Amino acid sequence: MRISNGIILALATATVISCVSTKSTIRNIDNNAPDMVLLKDNTFEIKEYSNDPKYGYDKDYPINVFYLDIKNDTINAERYLNALAGPNGEKLRFRKLEDCCPYPTKRNEIGGVGMLQVYEADWDGPHKPAKLYINIYDKGEVKVPVGLTLRRK
Repeated sequence: MRISNGIILALATATVISCVSTKSTIRNIDNNAPDMVLLKDNTFEIKEYSNDPKYGYDKDYPINVFYLDIKNDTINAERYLNALAGPNGEKLRFRKLEDCCPYPTKRNEIGGVGMLQVYEADWDGPHKPAKLYINIYDKGEVKVPVGLTLRRK
């Protein structure tokens, strides 16, 4: 018996939607936050450091970077990550690990479910790479997570 791609996609979507709570667990969404300022070097201007050790490192306190076009859903995450550096100003390398943690949102143009993007941030020297949770669907105050710094220009 052959199953079409459309049926598989419909079942996968139904499974994800059924796993989403009707209430979001994300604690730091502020869709009234100002838009990020894009600098010439394809980075966001970030002026504040977070004092919250959960910010960016916990799925309930992601970095909320928002985007405007589903065709390029990683662009704001990359603009944010491009602005960061390691604890002592080291050049940061990053890679997307996965999407996780479905939650309800009105800002996803293809449905009422958002997913967080999980990135690994790494730099030279002995340490454990950082695992950052980034929310591309909603806005919030964007800061530098505890333990990281801003890239020197």
